Amino acid sequence: MTNAVAYEREMEILRLLDIEPSVSVTGLSALFGISPVTIRKDLDTLERRRLVRRVRGGAVRADSSDEGAFEVRLRHRAEAKRAIAREAARLVRDGDAIALDCSTTCYYLADLLRARQGLVVVTNGLRAAEVLRDTATVIVTGGTLRPSSWSLVGDHLELPIRGGTLTRGFFGVRSLSREHGLMELSSEEGAAKRRIASACRDVHALFDSSKVDRFALFPFVPVDRVTGLFTDIGFTDAQAAEWSHAGIEVRRVTTAPQS
Repeated sequence: MTNAVAYEREMEILRLLDIEPSVSVTGLSALFGISPVTIRKDLDTLERRRLVRRVRGGAVRADSSDEGAFEVRLRHRAEAKRAIAREAARLVRDGDAIALDCSTTCYYLADLLRARQGLVVVTNGLRAAEVLRDTATVIVTGGTLRPSSWSLVGDHLELPIRGGTLTRGFFGVRSLSREHGLMELSSEEGAAKRRIASACRDVHALFDSSKVDRFALFPFVPVDRVTGLFTDIGFTDAQAAEWSHAGIEVRRVTTAPQS
């Protein structure tokens, strides 16, 4: 449990460095409600992984951190993410036109969809686009490059779709709320996902259960636009019932490998 909590703090620090040029020990200590000594240990751990560079009183993003940040998130709860992606892949048929965002779970979903024929995929995730480049028609949105997630983001994101609606879209989340819907921490990330979701008939959230009740600021899909949730069995019966009562399908998967 302790390692999982520390990991979540480290990922939060990296997300904050997507928004701000630097973070301070004092500010992080107040944000997380823990001692400066613990924050310094977190920053030292991230520096050893070459994800941040320590400076006096805090840290800045390391020049080599962009690749590492995505890869670290990709490995976190990877078994659960793969199981969620396998379940979501059952919805996708040959010839569908779909959207995938830049989340690591959608990256695993993209990998599973390489066997589909005739797919059209709209994405702001450069890693997902790379995976599908040889097997699908991939349409990459415009926008500003966010290196830590290898995504294109922003209010000015261009959605090159004309005269049609995507069958369904799949989106990772920072958090979710019964009042506010699907949520992100970064305004630019939220804006990009909101634009893509607006072109989708059905909207599905893909997330492991550690995302529940996490801090987020920016809703990008309201509850009444959410079609389904794909998560793992850590999402409790009570939580599932709350969303099911709103008419939203909830699919919870085990993390056992597929037979």
